[in-house]
Amino acid sequence: MATTQVIRSEWTKIRSVASTVWTLSLAGVVTIALGMLISALSRNEFGDMSARERLSFDPTYVSFAGMALGQLAMIVFGVLVVSNEYSTGMIRTSLAAVPRRGVFLSGKVAVATGLALVVGMATSFAAFFLGQAMLGSLRTSLGSPGVLRAVIGGGLYMTLIAMFSMGVAAMLRSPMLSLGILMPFFFLISNILGNVSATKKVGQYLPDQAGSRIMRVVPRIGDGTPYGPWGGLGIMVLWVVASLAGGYVLMKKRDAQ
Repeated sequence: MATTQVIRSEWTKIRSVASTVWTLSLAGVVTIALGMLISALSRNEFGDMSARERLSFDPTYVSFAGMALGQLAMIVFGVLVVSNEYSTGMIRTSLAAVPRRGVFLSGKVAVATGLALVVGMATSFAAFFLGQAMLGSLRTSLGSPGVLRAVIGGGLYMTLIAMFSMGVAAMLRSPMLSLGILMPFFFLISNILGNVSATKKVGQYLPDQAGSRIMRVVPRIGDGTPYGPWGGLGIMVLWVVASLAGGYVLMKKRDAQ
């Protein structure tokens, strides 16, 4: 099967499964809504902040507060795109039609990544503008130094989260196992490692900790992170490449067994 046919087939699969469409929609809604709420609360509480907190106040980053939950939906999307066929048994039919594992996986990842990128960028810009509206006098503008980079970075971050999840799902094949590992990893383990002094140097190199740096404009006081916004995104890209490479190697080795 030609590459264009594979891409067309994967597009049909994704849009015909309601769960994948809903998870993408949920990613946008949750990120924007929570970002607006946190922005409004931050505006009301700004007067009670300490001088140190005011110096570190980042109106751009505040508008992305919903990313913490929005990435949850992106993780689910990435896992479902790859593992749905394993759970239903359709993977054997798909691999019989596209025996070249690299073409099969790359076609699936390409289509899903394109969708995630469109949703991620739209969500990031909407979250920024609506969040700034909630911040009132504390708001910043898209033309301010570093802001456009942060907003574009927010869309890239959401896309990379989905891609990383696809790679993990390709390795594990099971949606329950994949989500059972990814959810605690991003929402518990990563936060613990990144906030405990003894493990902070390790935590700052995890994909979400490193990647989220791209969305920050105002550096935190005393932040000793040894890389900048683009360096952090680069670290996240390496994690994504490693997960997809692992998924491809295991898929090629064990086929659909």
